[in-house]
Formats: sequence, structure tokens, C-alpha cells
Amino acid sequence: MTIAGMTGEAGQPIPGTHLFDGDAAKKGYAINAMCFSFNHDENRKAFLEDEAAYCAKFNLTPDQLEAVANRDVLGMIAAGGNIYYLAKLAGIFGLNVQDVGALQTGLSLDEFKQRLLDQA
Repeated sequence: MTIAGMTGEAGQPIPGTHLFDGDAAKKGYAINAMCFSFNHDENRKAFLEDEAAYCAKFNLTPDQLEAVANRDVLGMIAAGGNIYYLAKLAGIFGLNVQDVGALQTGLSLDEFKQRLLDQA
């Protein structure tokens, strides 16, 4: 079975991507719930004021805490984070979805943008 965004033309896994399935959803519930809370400005401000206390409210796993502390978006994805929720947290870090795409592919931001243009 080919899952959009997860396999290339030959059906091979794309390096840097993780399948977000039921197991990943369970694994990432805490970090995804926290990221969903960032839909509200007051929660983004609370996170920036006391990151550790804010994370503690959501009972993040040690892997999730480490990834957040290190601003490691790929680590957050590996720890069950869903990019659609993580986009809010990445935004707090000053990253956009293209920045995350560049991280996932191992390209610079400019190289990633060019790849997108080449595929248009």
C-alpha cells in the first residue's frame, strides 16, 4: 500500500519520514495535544514564559521533552508528533512547514524550495 507522502514512485520509504498511524497517534498524544493548545495565543505566551511548566501540564514523554528542549522537530515527529499539530510549535520556534520539509529531506531551505518549484 502506498501512503501519500510516505513512499516514493518506486514504493520505497522516503528518508526522514515517519508513518503516522494509530500507534504513532497513541505514542504522540501528549505532544499533539500540547501543540493543539497553541491555537490560542495565551497558550503560546504561557509556553514561552515557562516552557518546562507548560510541557509538564501535558505529561510529555522523556523523548518528547528532549525533542522540544532541543528544538528537534524531526525528533518530535519520531516521538509521535503529527506535523499538522507540530506546525504551531515549529512556528513558535520561528520555523515554517518549508523549514521542516528541508529538515526531513536533508536539504537546505533554498534547495528544498527549488525542489518544490521543479516539481510544480
